[in-house]
Amino acid sequence: MGRYIVKRLISMIITLFFIVTITFILMHTIPGGPFTGEKKLPPEIEAALNEKYHLNEPVFVQYTTYLKNILKGDLGPSYQVKGETVNHIIAQTFPASAQLGVIAIAIILLIGVPLGVIAALKQGTWIDSGVMFIAILGVTIPSFVIATLMIYVFAVKVHVLPAARWGTWKHMIMPSIALASYSFAFIARLTRSSMLEVVSQDYIRTARAKGLSETIVIFKHALKNALIPIVTYIGPLAAGLLTGSFVIEKIFAVPGLGRSFVESITNRDYTLIMGVTIFYAVFLVGMILVVDLLYGFIDPRIKYDD
Repeated sequence: MGRYIVKRLISMIITLFFIVTITFILMHTIPGGPFTGEKKLPPEIEAALNEKYHLNEPVFVQYTTYLKNILKGDLGPSYQVKGETVNHIIAQTFPASAQLGVIAIAIILLIGVPLGVIAALKQGTWIDSGVMFIAILGVTIPSFVIATLMIYVFAVKVHVLPAARWGTWKHMIMPSIALASYSFAFIARLTRSSMLEVVSQDYIRTARAKGLSETIVIFKHALKNALIPIVTYIGPLAAGLLTGSFVIEKIFAVPGLGRSFVESITNRDYTLIMGVTIFYAVFLVGMILVVDLLYGFIDPRIKYDD
């Protein structure tokens, strides 16, 4: 496994290098610049800003400098937030996104997976139909619609939850549910289909024939093997949820990384756009590696090439 992990780490570094390069090229090929706006700056001020941030240097020089800074963990200064670095902005906004993401993942796993298992075990009954009806609603109704409805009901009409902002546990309830709605429904459907496939296998029938209790058959043998597609889906999903949701954070005014990313695009804050993209990419490739390693623990038949 050691050689496998080393190979994967090397491939991760290569992947991140290409992501950094492509992101840098895209930012420099977009028309305009970080100081281009509706209100045009005087030419001398724009020239001074370009000189301050070394934007007047050749693109290749800017690229090599940016790569060197990234290797040192420096994502550069923000072009629009005065006196702030991208590292500091990410450090300030990531905790809120991470909190929101952890709660959403907990909802997805603690509710979605059990409902999927129950639906599979009660296939063809009203319970199965009810779970699938809820899952279809969750998949088809966009999260921003669910967020808007919850704000209208629980904040405007009933006045039991705050409509926006971040701070107490009450502020976390509605954005977490809205963020988890689609994935919770998808996981329930995925768990059901995976469980139905597994319980029809010969080794499950053999386990039942040996007289093992239904609880052991379902949770020790069936569910463990049914988890592989669920883990495959949850890995990249976790990276996305933990690094912020653009829509949900904007609706609920959560001071998270997703909201900062949207604002950076609006403000043409190129270093922040690239920094958040790289931060998300690191999370994503890391979670994909974790998922690949979990396969071996879930199913011992999966071997890693050393």
